[in-house]
Amino acid sequence: MSFRKLAVALGATGALFLSACGGSADPESETPEPGEGTVSSVEGSSAPGDGETLEIGVVNYVSHPALDAVQQGFIDGLAEAGYEDGGQVSLDLQNAQADQATLTAIANQFAQDGKDLVLAIATPSGQAVAQVITDKPVLFGAVTDPVAADLVADWDAPGGNITGASDLNPVADQLELLLEIDPEVETVGIVYSSGEVNAEVQVEAAEEAADEMGLTIEKSAVTNSSEVQQAAQSLDVDAFYVPTDNNVVAGIEALIQVAEQKKIPVIASDEGSVERGAVASLTVNYELQGRDLAAMAVDIIENDADPASMPVKLQETFDLNVNPDAAERMGVEIPAEVADRAATTF
Repeated sequence: MSFRKLAVALGATGALFLSACGGSADPESETPEPGEGTVSSVEGSSAPGDGETLEIGVVNYVSHPALDAVQQGFIDGLAEAGYEDGGQVSLDLQNAQADQATLTAIANQFAQDGKDLVLAIATPSGQAVAQVITDKPVLFGAVTDPVAADLVADWDAPGGNITGASDLNPVADQLELLLEIDPEVETVGIVYSSGEVNAEVQVEAAEEAADEMGLTIEKSAVTNSSEVQQAAQSLDVDAFYVPTDNNVVAGIEALIQVAEQKKIPVIASDEGSVERGAVASLTVNYELQGRDLAAMAVDIIENDADPASMPVKLQETFDLNVNPDAAERMGVEIPAEVADRAATTF
């Protein structure tokens, strides 16, 4: 039985009224050959009275506000569409806490369980799931560059059983925001995870943007969040820029402590980091991204939408967040024209 037929059998109501997701495939069309197998439908399902529900696995790479917001937005979006955990669907929520062995084990367990659909949050999660699940729909969230991460063949035509939403952020605009707050900055430090493709992509983007702005990027790589403080201390710079790097964001308090000691500002790429002590950020709305992913899941469930032809979703607007108290601790002042534009002030 297809996802659509199962949804009807379960009495699913209406399509999600949240923000629209990227295009969907004709349910009657054949799945393109992605070289990774085709997406199978749900077989042998029956009505709710017989206890059948959709089994959805969610794996989060590590706990921090941005990734947690994606998960919560997904849960809330499904519930508002009529797919509440314990009712129409059963959600299996797992967190690898940035441990690769745990992440691999979770992905393998989801494959063994035959989950009807899986949401993988963050690039390492997407890569782990993609290795073992090739015959069921997989969505990813908080992945900066899914092509560079080998999750999809193309942003507009993923080509396999995987698609999702990217948190590609406006790196150049974030550096411009830094200069707007502190025009005297000449060198910018970036602590990043050497093992995260998403982090490496953003560092390269920052280096290209900085070159055009006359800025110099100094960088230091880490392998886990416990190394963030030492890496930050090793950089002699005028400011820090924190990309959407899971290990660094998980340990951002350590970097902020160094910045306060050095009296230099920190510009982040997620709202949660500003709440935790960065000066400002221009960010993707991660809770909205989770809801976008819920909309994509509903499209797959109700319309047999094919991930192979569902474009990766990108947000087109970004939220400005500021923390004046953090700025004061770092020896800078947020200009009034910046503060007036902020969506959120902590």
